[in-house]
Amino acid sequence: MRANSLRDLWAAGKPAINGWCSMPGGFSAELMATMGWDAVTIDTQHGLIGYSEMLAMLQAISTTAVTPLVRVTWNQPGEIMRALDAGAYGIICPMINDAIECAAFVQACRYPPDGFRSSGPTRAAVYGGADYHAKANDQILTLAMIETAQGLANVEAIVATPGLDGVYIGPSDLSLAMGGPPGQDQMAPGLLAAFDKILAACKAAGVRIGVHTNSPGYSQTMLDRGFDLVTVGSDTRYLNSGRREAVEMRSWIAAR
Repeated sequence: MRANSLRDLWAAGKPAINGWCSMPGGFSAELMATMGWDAVTIDTQHGLIGYSEMLAMLQAISTTAVTPLVRVTWNQPGEIMRALDAGAYGIICPMINDAIECAAFVQACRYPPDGFRSSGPTRAAVYGGADYHAKANDQILTLAMIETAQGLANVEAIVATPGLDGVYIGPSDLSLAMGGPPGQDQMAPGLLAAFDKILAACKAAGVRIGVHTNSPGYSQTMLDRGFDLVTVGSDTRYLNSGRREAVEMRSWIAAR
């Protein structure tokens, strides 16, 4: 089976950088995958991406050595299995609140006897290789999102879930759950204290920890803090950055 390069990177003791796709389109995913990330996540939760678009984007990413991840819309076994069968090499699952929910998520990603994933890796075996079924349990990554007050309170039990590879913090929802504003790259002391609590629990349990960020500077701060995965940039942010050029040109024309 094709090795999961993100898993190998972590095994070597190195952090990883992740790109994020919110817009549907094979070519945009291909562009993101050629930017130098270790992994690229296709966001089917808050992105504008359906199953057919996700499949085309996984195919585009597979032209590179980048690890393809998918954030599913919810902790639904059928949806998780479809993303894996399409070739996702890792699943980010939102809104995990306790160990029971986390176990259900992990088991949906694993074939028996480790879980209850149904056998039918239609495209996954093409991408992963003929021995995909025998080795998938050891290669597929499971990342549970902690982004609620309940998830934060239950973090020690969540990270103790057998087969869980890591936690991915959703800072905007976590901030909302703690009574703060939504948004990325916040430095609020209470939110950073929550980060540190999750970080300590992950390190104690021997699982990886990632966080959604929105800039290289904040990503570097999080890596220095001990995180294993940071999402540095997204397709929508890069496209929106073009607004500055439009404003600059409009101002120049107006001043002529």
